[in-house]
Amino acid sequence: MVSASEAFAAVSALTRRETGMIYDEGKEYLVEARLQPLATKAGCSFADYVTKILADPIERAKAMDALTINETSWFRDNAPYQAFTDVMLPDLLQARAATRRLRIWSAASSSGQEAYSIAMLLDQHLPPGWTSEIVASDYSPTMLDRVRAGRYSQVEMNRGLPATLLVKYFSRVGSEWEVAPHLRDMVTLRSQNLTAPFTGLGTFDLILLRNVLIYFEKDVRHDILRRMLPMLNPGGYFLIGSSETTLDSPPALAAAWQREQIGRVQVHRVAPALADRPTAPIAASLTGA
Repeated sequence: MVSASEAFAAVSALTRRETGMIYDEGKEYLVEARLQPLATKAGCSFADYVTKILADPIERAKAMDALTINETSWFRDNAPYQAFTDVMLPDLLQARAATRRLRIWSAASSSGQEAYSIAMLLDQHLPPGWTSEIVASDYSPTMLDRVRAGRYSQVEMNRGLPATLLVKYFSRVGSEWEVAPHLRDMVTLRSQNLTAPFTGLGTFDLILLRNVLIYFEKDVRHDILRRMLPMLNPGGYFLIGSSETTLDSPPALAAAWQREQIGRVQVHRVAPALADRPTAPIAASLTGA
């Protein structure tokens, strides 16, 4: 029988290999908390369950699903959403006046609060005659199913959602709250591992990758940041978490991301030297940077 430390080491290595995410020492409690319900359902101990997921691809997929679920809430940290409403959106409306279309990517959408928070703001502030698409992507099939359903518990609704928006955009269904159909129609779902190629996604005017990079090793973070560059339309905005940075990247990559301050929020844009270049060669030119 494997020991607790051996079980954690095995899960940590597996998660890193499958998803790129890291669980450092000290996160044993989190790994066990997320996998114990699956172990109980499988009728075995935590240690035996770890042995099982190493051998069983189906059970391993369930475990990876559970281990890649991230914390989220409505209008998380608030300031980025205020910056979007006050500065980024007006700027993008001016820049995209010819096409009257905006594309936004919630690149690690979890259960969808981020994507639907943006959808509510667009519903209120996008002028008539404009169209928008919000792509919500995540590694977890369970989370994508939740975004698709658009249903949330009362506890989840209490985390950051103003009462005025609850009344305007949600209806009660049993013990849950369901997002309005027209908001669901604004959101397109996509299964996406951030360590895999961003194939077929197109380009975006705003990319949100907030509070996600901290879960990856440095070289994986840099690779994600490098591949994000050509995903952003000229003049677009890239948002990461307040505790995350691009400054620890290799010099060429750090220079490729231009940092700007909007109130308390730091945003990133493609540096002017790269913004005027065709998008395809950008990431390639920084390979090995």
